[in-house]
Amino acid sequence: MSPKLIPLVLLSCFAIGTAAPQELKIPLTLNVGAPLRLYITKRLPMRADEPVEAKLVAPVYAFDRIVIPVGAVVRGHVTTLDPVSKGRRIQAIIGGDFTPLHFARVEFTELTMPDGRTLPIRTYDSEGLPTLYSPRRPNDKTGKGGSRSAVLSRAKQQVQQQIESKTQGVIGMVRGPDKKERVEEFLVKKLPYRPQWYRRNTRFDAVLRQPLWFGTAQIPSASLREIGLPAGDTLAEVRLLTPLNSSTAVLNGPVQGVVEQPIFSPNHRLLLPEGVLISGHVRRVQRARWFHRGGQLRFTFDRVEPPGFLQTPAIPAGRSQIQLAAAESDPNSHVKVDSEGNAKATAPKTRLLSTAIALVMANRAADNDAGRNGTTSATGNYGGRSLGGFSGFGYLGTAAAQSSKTLGAVLGYYGLGVSVFTAIVSRGSEVDFPKNAVINVRFGARAPAPNQFLEGAGN
Repeated sequence: MSPKLIPLVLLSCFAIGTAAPQELKIPLTLNVGAPLRLYITKRLPMRADEPVEAKLVAPVYAFDRIVIPVGAVVRGHVTTLDPVSKGRRIQAIIGGDFTPLHFARVEFTELTMPDGRTLPIRTYDSEGLPTLYSPRRPNDKTGKGGSRSAVLSRAKQQVQQQIESKTQGVIGMVRGPDKKERVEEFLVKKLPYRPQWYRRNTRFDAVLRQPLWFGTAQIPSASLREIGLPAGDTLAEVRLLTPLNSSTAVLNGPVQGVVEQPIFSPNHRLLLPEGVLISGHVRRVQRARWFHRGGQLRFTFDRVEPPGFLQTPAIPAGRSQIQLAAAESDPNSHVKVDSEGNAKATAPKTRLLSTAIALVMANRAADNDAGRNGTTSATGNYGGRSLGGFSGFGYLGTAAAQSSKTLGAVLGYYGLGVSVFTAIVSRGSEVDFPKNAVINVRFGARAPAPNQFLEGAGN
């Protein structure tokens, strides 16, 4: 080779060695089964073909980026009306509500982005969730600086909603949000026959029936070299694929979930993308018992599987575990999660307030002494009868109680008995995490002794 050509060859080799790094084409797709987390923007009457408008509660991610931002509008309509369970129907009749109760299923068919773009979508029809969304106020501080602070912000909001959900009944109507709507709903539910609706801000999980495609992303392979488990005490948002309930869960039964939002390192290097599958097992289970003793449930994850196209092997958690930190659940269950990841359904003491009020109403209805309560005869306690009838059988009981002082007292004590059974004697709530429930998990928890979780395995 000519000496003059050697520098050119070396220069060519250097240019090849310093060429742009290899890039991967990552599909930005929302697969069938992925939920859009929504809240309706106004009251929805439960009528067939009733139009619905909702907004996204949280951004939707694909791999490492947002593909549908918060505030995107989704529209659809009511498809069917299904009857409620027999237990709930009987409970309503006991309280004087003879309405043929049902719930509406809603299908969403159109997605409008904040920039005005409209996309056709197809979702499975779904019923409203028992939770209400509290839109963030403009002056609220949002988390900044990566997925960790964003997840922390969501976890705090979930905890706050659980606290607010405990102020029900009289306290909720006086101090809670949407006071007017709460009072109206409380009074309407006492009618023997009434209209039905979903309240404004009712949550829906609209599960996709067809995938949504948002193109592909060109990502340098070098930026994926740090794929792996986050450092200890890192929170992540996960969607459960395995439904769990403390009444049916089996000790050591399998549990799977999917990472909903990507996790980044402090220097903003991708650690785990959206779509990562994590798997584990149920570690403890205890069914709910009488006298409002709630169910308990604990599960942990110990294996992480990145998407197949990354060609990255599954990652064992080693000596640490991925445990529950917070969860979105039925507010009526008042689920609390302790520092060890144990989820327990609790019974707030505010439930006893309704029993105390029922006791006052029963005594008032039975107080038929002449010369008391502003009456001149033992038959004139119309106010007390009305309260007793209302407590026992709603407006229908109020009307019936006027016919007899004895009937008014009976209805009052009937209402007291129902309240005592419901608030004190009945079974507690189960810990229930349906499929697609949102949970926050913490990476880096130390694994306890193997037999520790065998305690309390319930029946």
